[in-house]
Amino acid sequence: MDLAEIWRVMRRRWYVLLPGLLLTAALVAGVYLLVPVEYRSQSTVTLLNSKKATVAFDGNPFLSTQASLTGMADGLARNLNSDDSRADLKSQGVRQEYEAKIADNAQGPFMWLSVTGTDPAAVLKSDQVFTAYAEKRLQEFQAQQSVTPEAMIRMATIVPPQKPEAQTKTRLQYLIMAGALGFVLSLVATFFVEARRRRSDKPGRHRPAPSEAATPEPAGPAALPDAADSGAGTPRTARASAGSP
Repeated sequence: MDLAEIWRVMRRRWYVLLPGLLLTAALVAGVYLLVPVEYRSQSTVTLLNSKKATVAFDGNPFLSTQASLTGMADGLARNLNSDDSRADLKSQGVRQEYEAKIADNAQGPFMWLSVTGTDPAAVLKSDQVFTAYAEKRLQEFQAQQSVTPEAMIRMATIVPPQKPEAQTKTRLQYLIMAGALGFVLSLVATFFVEARRRRSDKPGRHRPAPSEAATPEPAGPAALPDAADSGAGTPRTARASAGSP
């Protein structure tokens, strides 16, 4: 079947295709209204060496970056994603989805702190709270290990929480899936009706009508002698009655 034949079938069975396309449009509109747009705000922080470790570098922490700081950043990210941290952040008003991870292609202890939600203002505020909580959690994490203040690893904000940006990829994927599914089902229904109609129009598939099926049986020749006998018996009976005294 070529494209011309497909087009002819679609034109011939438009009464099946059109309702399907209308239902598809309604489905896409429903997905557009039910799936909200998500917004994302992200900040970038880095871990700095302790004051004691930067004495040899005239107090410049960016000159004394060590590999151990990257390991600490990974541990801090895991701690921030734990259930305990989620409970603490929820008590501070962070009810959106958030994530802490090592920055992609980072050449140092850089971390991304991101928050995703449907309210841009709430997302930005939550990312600010999340960034401050990360620094506080770093200090608490080291205090639990009895690290002196002069030897504690510090945190610096490289990029503050940014203005939330719309994340339309997920919503667009749902819209495309809904439209493609509705269109395919409409075509399937159209060609199904076409196939049934062609099958019913093939020769040799005539079914007899009820009147043809109920043909009366012809009377057999055995019924004729009975009728003759009954007719002949009447005069005999009459003659016998006339001859009696």
